[in-house]
Amino acid sequence: MSMNITYISIYKTSLPVLVSLLMEYLIGFTDTAYLGRVGETELAASAIAGTYYMIIYMIGFGFSIGAQILIAQYNGNQQYKETGKILSQGILFLLIIAAIVILLSSIISPIILKSIIDSESVLQAVLQYLDWRIYGFFFSFTIIMFRAFYIGIIHTSALMLNSITMVAINVILNYILIFGALGIPALGISGAAIASVISEAVAVIHFIIYTQKNVSSCKYGLKRRITIDCTILKKILSISIWMMLQHGLVFGSWFVFFITIEHFGERALAITNIVRNISSFLFLFVQAFASVVSSLVGNLIGENKSSSILYVCKKVIFLCYMTILPIMLLFLFFPSSVLRIYSDNTILVFEAIPTLKVMLTSYLIAVPTFVFFSAVSGIGHTVASLLIAFISLVVYIVYVETISHFSSSVPLLWTSEHIYFSCVFILSLYYIHHWWMNFINQDKKLITNVS
Repeated sequence: MSMNITYISIYKTSLPVLVSLLMEYLIGFTDTAYLGRVGETELAASAIAGTYYMIIYMIGFGFSIGAQILIAQYNGNQQYKETGKILSQGILFLLIIAAIVILLSSIISPIILKSIIDSESVLQAVLQYLDWRIYGFFFSFTIIMFRAFYIGIIHTSALMLNSITMVAINVILNYILIFGALGIPALGISGAAIASVISEAVAVIHFIIYTQKNVSSCKYGLKRRITIDCTILKKILSISIWMMLQHGLVFGSWFVFFITIEHFGERALAITNIVRNISSFLFLFVQAFASVVSSLVGNLIGENKSSSILYVCKKVIFLCYMTILPIMLLFLFFPSSVLRIYSDNTILVFEAIPTLKVMLTSYLIAVPTFVFFSAVSGIGHTVASLLIAFISLVVYIVYVETISHFSSSVPLLWTSEHIYFSCVFILSLYYIHHWWMNFINQDKKLITNVS
């Protein structure tokens, strides 16, 4: 069955992904908003702890992106049972990885963090958070495989209710566990970690029930006994390994950025954490459209319609701009109102405004950047996307370290986002153009040979 790639169909496919990501963002948002009212130390610690957690999370996320690319291609080629195999094998593999990560993290993380965090109070708060949060890998890794499956088969509506359920539980538990309620003592930053783990566990249960009720087990081969299939895992890893490295590098560079900021004091780190959360909100829109691009490109390749890839990219860029620009303008004209959501500290809010404005302008570049970058991944050229990310991150880190030697200005350091997005955009566009010219030349040769 051929895909429909009108503006309306793309938006309908992207909307459930966006809602799903928005709901998950609210988990980080409530953590930041609540902890910002506990204290600056907790707010600063949540920035480092959250970023450190995400570096490890990106191992699983990168694997799921590679799996999603294969699922999309098999779905486009109507090899439905293969998509089910990738889902089950992916979950099994990531559960094993989660167990290894939890064991290693509990031993290694304190050693690593002690060597790079200056503030003892921030260090202790980060360790308190991670003591509980690392157990969420069992559930978060399972969630991302279900998401890869549903985005890959273009059944994105499955993501909405799951995410809404997860966030609702997290918001309630966050309040109870952070501040103390219903006879439960106030746990502070540890309470935020526990709430996240419980909400993710519930989301996994919801996905299992939804899949049993709404997905044909026979069509997708989901009833078979799950055992390790090295052939399928090798196929997934041939694509995923590069995505795992890529996403690990991206968040590794973010960690370098946060550690650089941490050396300037808890106020600078608190500002960066708030602005990062607002940036994460905007990135949800870019990520939703970009992830759909990756899936659409995979399905088009499965249907032998590679000629439509650039056409889809242009449409998605237009839709993403139309969605994100009004929000950016709202944040630009009412910065204090937006920042006060995260903290009631008047001085902190005032000092964060310049950084917020710098961050907002970077999204003018980010929209086309991630659409084209996701197209590179969707084609299946994950080695190329890793190389693009690596080169861009080297430039990014050099820029951050250079600026930090001459200035402690947080807004100036945030211009590193412009540098990174620009590098990825130029390299992705160059690669897509090169790939497109090769595709056209191959078509011409095929027509000549047939003639």
